Amino acid sequence: MSDPRITPSIFTRGAVDLSALRTPAPSPAPAPAPAQPGPTDGGVASTVTVIDVSEATFQTEVLERSLSTPVVVDFWAEWCQPCKQLSPVLERLAVEDGGAWVLAKVDVDANPRLAQMFRVQGIPMVYAVVGGQPVDAFSGVVPEAQLRQWIQAVLKAGGATVAETTDPRLDEADDSLLNGDLDAAEQAYRKILAETPSDAAAEAGLAQVGLARRVAGSDPQAVLAAAAAATDDIDAQLLAADVEVLGGMAEQAYQRLVGLVRRTAGDDREKARQHLVGLFTIAGPDDAAVASARRALASALF
Repeated sequence: MSDPRITPSIFTRGAVDLSALRTPAPSPAPAPAPAQPGPTDGGVASTVTVIDVSEATFQTEVLERSLSTPVVVDFWAEWCQPCKQLSPVLERLAVEDGGAWVLAKVDVDANPRLAQMFRVQGIPMVYAVVGGQPVDAFSGVVPEAQLRQWIQAVLKAGGATVAETTDPRLDEADDSLLNGDLDAAEQAYRKILAETPSDAAAEAGLAQVGLARRVAGSDPQAVLAAAAAATDDIDAQLLAADVEVLGGMAEQAYQRLVGLVRRTAGDDREKARQHLVGLFTIAGPDDAAVASARRALASALF
């Protein structure tokens, strides 16, 4: 496997805008599970190595902690089999390193807004946060030797943050989106596109606004259950795909809609195709899952 780090494109617009986490979460989240202690060193008190975090605790346990200690954030879910391969290795390495860095585990099912903020398209997804900002990331399962190299690179980064010039217009639009002001976000993204029609970041942001509106007020579990019970209900399948993307299961959403394209015709088929292409816009053209899904879509169409 090649270098596990993702491409820098994921960090466009100042990478992941975490300003919304500095405001109260929409609903109370459970307290984090007790941290797993690391080994002691010459009588020094044991240090934190592995913690479970939620949106309510993310600012303190990840952002503020990363100002002094690198934090590796593991986005996972109970149903994710690859996560069960990667997470134990991360946990073991965190304990072995005795507090040199902290592993923060985020359950995407319990914290969908965090997954959306970090633009998690599939899990496992792992971010390194240093100095209060994401500095690198990778997705999928990687060999332990390569994982060790990646962690060492994160440790060497020290207080480095993403050195990237950001567009204040996009920052403002992103802030509106993350704060739930969809009208303001849409207006800001459309203004950017009027000035720069090919701005991919603004196109992705506008697509996210549409996604947020479509899923507003929905119960994710009920939506998925309804789609499973009515596989020929076009609208149910489209909404289920939206819920999956929002929950960090983009690849599953793409597969759902490619399958829908295969078994429909006429207007229904075109509706499914257009919806899928709209979801592609959120991830961007360089996303590996999008590239794979585009090939599958072409096969389904032709």
